[in-house]
Amino acid sequence: MGKASLHTVFLALGSNLGDRLDNLKTAVRRISPRVQVIAQSPIYETPPWGYLEQPAFLNQVIQGNTCLKPEALLMYLKQLEIRMGRTPTIRYGPRLIDIDILFYDDLILDKPNLAIPHPHLHERAFVLVPLADIAPEYPHPVSGKTTQQLLAQVDSSQIRFFAPA
Repeated sequence: MGKASLHTVFLALGSNLGDRLDNLKTAVRRISPRVQVIAQSPIYETPPWGYLEQPAFLNQVIQGNTCLKPEALLMYLKQLEIRMGRTPTIRYGPRLIDIDILFYDDLILDKPNLAIPHPHLHERAFVLVPLADIAPEYPHPVSGKTTQQLLAQVDSSQIRFFAPA
């Protein structure tokens, strides 16, 4: 049996309930060993997106390596959210922790339960700002544009630096 191949993933983390900073740090800590964190962006405070009647978010992007296949990674991340105390809420509503897969190598995947790259990545400054900190030249596998080029196309004026990783 051959050694499982390592995949590069970029994950977006967000929290707007409870101790937001601790929630992000706990998620990064608990994501190991299934995802080995190799880079972390600074943490940013961002206004809510989608549903606006809720507290501001803290957002961060991490780069990691994993042997998990995309669907297994998604299941692992959703289980981690639940173990941390996330409960179901309205779409784009408040959450203790949210972990989204942005990129998985240069994979393009479109399934009912999982789309990679993340389908809204290119329009979300709260993801592009921290992603540009750790992967400014990373090419989007569909558009071919770098993170920096995508960031230049959105309004990032409301994204505020909050804390180092």
